[in-house]
Amino acid sequence: MTFQALLASKTGDKVSTRVVQLNEQDLMPGDVLVDVDYSTVNYKDALAVTGRGPVIRQFPLIPGIDFAGTVEASSFPGIAVGDRVVANGWGLSQTHHGGYAQKARVRGEWLVKIPDAFSTQDAMAIGTAGYTAMLCVLALEHGGLTPQSGDILVTGANGGVGSIAIALLSGLGYRVVASTGRSEESAYLRSLGAAEVIDRTPLSEPGAPIATERWAGAVDSVGSVTLANVLAMTRYRGVVAACGLAQGMDLPASVLPFILRNVTLAGIDSVNAPQELRIQAWSRLARDLDLSKLARTTHLVGLAELPAIAGRMLEGKVQGRTVVDVNA
Repeated sequence: MTFQALLASKTGDKVSTRVVQLNEQDLMPGDVLVDVDYSTVNYKDALAVTGRGPVIRQFPLIPGIDFAGTVEASSFPGIAVGDRVVANGWGLSQTHHGGYAQKARVRGEWLVKIPDAFSTQDAMAIGTAGYTAMLCVLALEHGGLTPQSGDILVTGANGGVGSIAIALLSGLGYRVVASTGRSEESAYLRSLGAAEVIDRTPLSEPGAPIATERWAGAVDSVGSVTLANVLAMTRYRGVVAACGLAQGMDLPASVLPFILRNVTLAGIDSVNAPQELRIQAWSRLARDLDLSKLARTTHLVGLAELPAIAGRMLEGKVQGRTVVDVNA
């Protein structure tokens, strides 16, 4: 039987995508076959689909860095037929076919069983962005921060990581400051739990190597000058979790926040995180994420809509989480 998939190809320097029909033998090796229900569009997916970032390393390839669905066949211990599973990262959309298809064959160690609290659609409304947001929260906690420590800044607040980070942190009792370039969406950010919304412009412009202390910690998905300014304004013994590069991959910062204020910069990698950390993150999401807030961040699209959505995401015009119904 055939199934539909979004396939990315490359001619010269140009990456193009189209919806095609494939057979199971077209899938790559793995010990678990999954009937995929949903995937998502993350910033990294947008780079892959548009070809504006070197995410895909071999062509042709099915993009999509995550998926959720039900196991159809398995020879991997601990993963059984009928299990509902989620995959985030690993080699998906880079060297292995990803989630923009109705079928996926992967290695069993890449999969996490979906907590009972979530449907497969919920799991992809969370997706890699939400799972990354929880990894950031865990890093802040590991650094010793509590709601009593002070404000937590979230940059890129309208995006997937930012939206879910706000929902998580506010639910845990933190006072959240949301940084955005879209002030018209302040009501949306406040509905997720932001206590204060600030304009991103001052943070995105070159600033002093160390500045007035403003927040106890931060979740940053922007990088570059923004991250440098966030560090410069972090309080003594604060923690900043860095997980993205929407502004750029450079970091024009100073050592002063680290040696004068004992600030910790925690790098967050969602792609190759160990299995025990993934299970912890998904367990905490099931416990700490308000599903009503999750619903406010989410809208649903089909495979054919992906190229347009990816372009809009890179222009900063997508709010919250985009869930892909691969069967639509």
